[in-house]
Amino acid sequence: MRLDAIDRKILAALQADGRKSIAELSGEVGLSPSPCLRRVKTLEDEGLIARYAAVLDQRKAGLPVSVFVSIKLERQQEEALDSFSAAIRGWPEVLECYLMTGPRDYLLRVVAADLDAYERFLKEKLTRLDGIASIESSFALEQVKYSNILPLP
Repeated sequence: MRLDAIDRKILAALQADGRKSIAELSGEVGLSPSPCLRRVKTLEDEGLIARYAAVLDQRKAGLPVSVFVSIKLERQQEEALDSFSAAIRGWPEVLECYLMTGPRDYLLRVVAADLDAYERFLKEKLTRLDGIASIESSFALEQVKYSNILPLP
């Protein structure tokens, strides 16, 4: 999908505040409400706007601990990768999971209420998966930057 300057303005505005009314949005991007709504619907229908969500404060939600977990599998065969991915998708503590290049196969971002909660996650879930060769956990001390706003070209 080709984006023009107005589409980019709409997307930037909605990324900053997805609860804007069409009236507010249209005023901000310089369109009347009807054409603005049509553009938003097109962006949704094309899948560029995947969904709308509330962004929670991790600490205030009672999950102040962020752990980055590097996983090395015993085998990098498709079946092992698919099995690991399927298990991870069902765990709410895992906010992000990436299949990686390099010495590790996966990188996860896990949130927990405290160290004991992370230890339970590790012992009761992660270490019980078949096919894991190694697990390395790194605890974030401070979140320097977090953004879910894509820098549109």
